[in-house]
Amino acid sequence: MRLSRTRASFERSAGEDLWRKTLSHIPTVLGRLAYLSQLRNANTGRYEHHGLAAVAGERDAEKALSESHLRAFREWIAFSLEEQKADLDLYFSSLSEPRREVIENWILSLCYVNLVPSTIHGVERDLFLSDMQALLETLKNFIGAAGPDREA
Repeated sequence: MRLSRTRASFERSAGEDLWRKTLSHIPTVLGRLAYLSQLRNANTGRYEHHGLAAVAGERDAEKALSESHLRAFREWIAFSLEEQKADLDLYFSSLSEPRREVIENWILSLCYVNLVPSTIHGVERDLFLSDMQALLETLKNFIGAAGPDREA
């Protein structure tokens, strides 16, 4: 019994450490989704963060990253479309690339599909993808209506 309490406490501290040192400094939920999804190895599906693994161990680090990705995804899904648009706008404004270029690339490449945790299927996944597609098309149309300024 003592061992499982210690393990649970350690796993919790890995997640808390991840939040306190990294995720809390990312101002948007979409930014957290992007960050966490980039830590998922495309070949294995496992999350990898060498700094966190060095402190917490590979298994606990991977679990903390996976749970954090799922938590951020569910937070995004719980947003209204207006809140999602505001978060998406804020995320895009933090990027160094021109907004129009990013939006067009996201629409063409469907790179936002990788933001979905691999454990998410069905309705939640479909909702995320359809909301993102609608938001991107809306932003593209808005930028197009704003004029030819490619930096908009």
